Amino acid sequence: MSPRRSATEARNTRSVILDRGVRVASVEGLEGLTIGRLATDLGMSKSGLLGHFGSKEVLQLAVVDTAAGVFVHEVSDRATGVEPGLPRLRALCEAWISYLERGVFPGGCFFTAAVAEFDDREGPVREAVAGMIGVWRRDLTFQIRLAANAGQLPEDTDADQLMFELYGVMLSLNHSLRLDRDRVAADRARRAVTRLLGV
Repeated sequence: MSPRRSATEARNTRSVILDRGVRVASVEGLEGLTIGRLATDLGMSKSGLLGHFGSKEVLQLAVVDTAAGVFVHEVSDRATGVEPGLPRLRALCEAWISYLERGVFPGGCFFTAAVAEFDDREGPVREAVAGMIGVWRRDLTFQIRLAANAGQLPEDTDADQLMFELYGVMLSLNHSLRLDRDRVAADRARRAVTRLLGV
């Protein structure tokens, strides 16, 4: 086997492992993500799977990174090309609702679950989750400030407060969809966003 083919197969195997890992972790949590569990699910040996990651923590970090890529693709990227400020903020919120409504991850929002699991812990996995959430909050706040500066929102808009309230709407939506199986939750979230953005 050529080195190039071997490297390609290794990347493909790693991708399969991470895809499965994200699905497992979204339902059972990152702590439920073990080398043994994934090896069994994928019909691999533990040593073969361990060779791709080296430890459970490295696997968890890779899964968080993979989930972040999915979130960016499903939410942030859907607003690419939309005018910055209020139009982009609207587009981001609609993409966020759609991402939750469509159940992109089988267990609901991957990061909502990960925050609940790791918020009181210390270590690299917590920092990775917190970093992803922090970037997302920063991006939302930035668009709110742009909208206020452009006169698309009231000049005295408290950007941090509005971001907090939008974030709360999405947390409530995720819980309503997953815990209550509320079929009208997404419509409620859209009405809440419309009220908060004044559009």
